[in-house]
Amino acid sequence: MYKRQFIDLHLHLDGSVPVATVKKLMQEHHMPQLTDQKLRQELSVDNSCASLEQFLEKFDLPNQLMKTKHDLEMIVFDLLCELKQQGLVYAEIRFAPQLHTKNGLTQRQVIAAAVSGITKFYQKQKADKDQPELHAGLILCLMRFAHNEKENMETVELAKEFLGHGVVGLDLAGAEGPIPNINYQHFFNRAQELHLPYTIHAGEAAGPDSIRQALKIGAKRIGHGIRCTEDPALTQYLIDHQIILECCATSNMNTKAFDQIDSYPIKKLLHMGMKVTLNSDDMIVSNTNLPHEYQLLEEKTALTPEEETTLYLNAVDAAFTTPDEKIRLRALIQK
Repeated sequence: MYKRQFIDLHLHLDGSVPVATVKKLMQEHHMPQLTDQKLRQELSVDNSCASLEQFLEKFDLPNQLMKTKHDLEMIVFDLLCELKQQGLVYAEIRFAPQLHTKNGLTQRQVIAAAVSGITKFYQKQKADKDQPELHAGLILCLMRFAHNEKENMETVELAKEFLGHGVVGLDLAGAEGPIPNINYQHFFNRAQELHLPYTIHAGEAAGPDSIRQALKIGAKRIGHGIRCTEDPALTQYLIDHQIILECCATSNMNTKAFDQIDSYPIKKLLHMGMKVTLNSDDMIVSNTNLPHEYQLLEEKTALTPEEETTLYLNAVDAAFTTPDEKIRLRALIQK
């Protein structure tokens, strides 16, 4: 039995492809083989990373390996196997289906392949009776691009089609800033009509105003949101309305959304009454995982076991899942 039951609500598929899986797929796609050191340089940022834009460059190689149904199924399956080993009991994995249609797949086929990876993992997991089960769902990302209106709306409609069948919600992702969040309001109006849960990236590269726009669009969960600390009135609003923040500490250091891990404000926000959660964001790009994130904050901010339990329970409250699954997760945490 694992000592702790980890829950990750903010985990990007293309930023978390296991290194062993990258190597397998590079061979299958007849790509030049790289040394481990060079591969890490291609996949992960270091301290020289200066912005979110530089951070996003690390997604280029993984996205070249997500071309076929086989690729997508393998990546989801292998990632879930890795998460299970880390002690996760629930994960929401997000990705943008429209990014994987260049080689002839439709968005529907892309989503079905990812769902198949989850199904395959569940079949394997049945044999493992010694540890709590890992349950997972997919969050489908709309992208902040200039000319992808049709693709984004198709993602919304497909999220409804697959809701409860592997898909749990929607997100808005991509470089934050050039196109304001509010420009995407009509997609989330449609999501509300379809009763689709959603979260929106905000308050990472862009500041408090991007969070306000996400709230105006109806978001009850904010991806990152850490820059709310620049605006006391906004911070208090988030507390008063119990808006969930999906905080990602190492990632925020990498993208320079926050500059000192010792003063990372998750503990402070927790004690102010905010519904904060801790997540990994991009395991390979940031060279991290969720157990490491908790260990880091224990060492750098003196995060206590009691505070960690509150973070876990906040994640259960925020999860896009069923009441029965929330009962299971709370029981695991409180055990």
